[in-house]
Amino acid sequence: MLFHDLALASLDVASMSKRTAKIDRLASVVRALAPGEIEAAVSFLVGVPRQGRIGVGWASLRDLGVVPAVKPNLTVHEVDETIARLAGTIGSGSVAARRDLLVDLFARATSEESRLLWALLAGELRQGALEGVMADAVAKAAGVPAAAVRRAAMLTGSLPVAAVAALTDGGSGLGTIGLEVMRPVQPMLASTATSPADALATTGRASVEWKLDGARIQVHRSGDDVRVFTRNLNDVTERLGLVVDIARSLPAREFVLDAEVLGLDPDGRPRIFQDTMSRFGADTVGAAAELRPFFFDLLQLDGGSLLELPLGERIELLDRVAGPWRIAGSVTDDPAEADEVLAAALRHGHEGVVVKALDSPYDAGRRGGAWRKVKPVRSLDLVVLAAEWGHGRRTGLLSNLHLGARGADGSFVMVGKTFKGLTDEMLRWQTDQFRARAIGEDHGTVWIEPTMVVEIAVDGVQVSRRYPGGVALRFARVKGYRPDKTASEADTIDSVRALLPTS
Repeated sequence: MLFHDLALASLDVASMSKRTAKIDRLASVVRALAPGEIEAAVSFLVGVPRQGRIGVGWASLRDLGVVPAVKPNLTVHEVDETIARLAGTIGSGSVAARRDLLVDLFARATSEESRLLWALLAGELRQGALEGVMADAVAKAAGVPAAAVRRAAMLTGSLPVAAVAALTDGGSGLGTIGLEVMRPVQPMLASTATSPADALATTGRASVEWKLDGARIQVHRSGDDVRVFTRNLNDVTERLGLVVDIARSLPAREFVLDAEVLGLDPDGRPRIFQDTMSRFGADTVGAAAELRPFFFDLLQLDGGSLLELPLGERIELLDRVAGPWRIAGSVTDDPAEADEVLAAALRHGHEGVVVKALDSPYDAGRRGGAWRKVKPVRSLDLVVLAAEWGHGRRTGLLSNLHLGARGADGSFVMVGKTFKGLTDEMLRWQTDQFRARAIGEDHGTVWIEPTMVVEIAVDGVQVSRRYPGGVALRFARVKGYRPDKTASEADTIDSVRALLPTS
């Protein structure tokens, strides 16, 4: 297939408002793919090349100075192959070599193809064809249930891989996909609740567990082989020595554990999230070696998948396997007892609690009502759209942040500004980061690639005519940056609006 066909589909989808129309348009393209093109093409249409982030910045693309081709001639395979070469070009002379590859690629691309290439390589495809829409499109093209495609994507950690199975082998191919040790699955996620009582009203009898302000990990063991993955399914085994040692000490030969990893002070209290993440993300060997795991779920044990078992049965098995390293909590349907668990978590310096229905299976990759997180301080994960140059002691530093929530079409809707909560170290760090991601500047405001997620604490939100989303943050302050999250995981504008007072 010509890459131009994908580019036209991308443009069409970006102009559509109805989900069904998007699905139909994408299904028509996906249906026409050759088997060897499926993985790459589906990756392109959801905005993430199968090679991952390539590290090509907006500035590099802007300065190519290439005139678009008149007639399309690039194939999906050729684009995929070039991106693979870009990803593999490192070391001495790589800057010039990567530029040569980019110039050649864009010189062969039409204006429509260039738009899609630009969005793919810069890491920001905004067409509303997120994975949910694409999963439905794949299902329609293959003539299989959408739920089967989503399940396969969750268990493989890859919608493009699930698409290959669906489009080549149909339902039977999807049915062979199961949980495999050493292959990470997408994590189950929690919705929000205002209080433990509110959460219990939805879940019924539940496991009420401390909510830690750490980094989500998934631990796989087979014999003496242990691998540790992030919530984004990246392998970080070499960084987490204590986690590996603990996993090898547990009384089972094969398992998959869900956990949070956290840095602790000598008195056992949690370090701030920024400190944990700076260690977690550091390239320095040993920087994260002492981060401690807190296990809260068991997905596989000695050859058997536990995903369909109710949580009550899973945590009984978890107690046997990882009891000393389990997260603290209590099983109850009593709001007063749940409040006591929340109070204990806060006394120990943690964020709050997660209330989990005892009868719920592990719904990998989904944010449903079975898990409810409760945090006394409301916080939102938002995307930095721009920053303003500071004044006074902040002169020369980018300070006041323009914050955006994720819109239904994948774009970002501004909901407020803040300069509060920024330490001198964070100001210096973000100034360097923003400069590297700058895409424009006017009247003291630097506009940046919308890729950086920051956690913002708020006292609430209010109706506002100032911002296009009709809502504004109240008393917003920075808690810390979230390098473990992508912009596609930021809170939605609907989530922000849901915080509006009801009376």
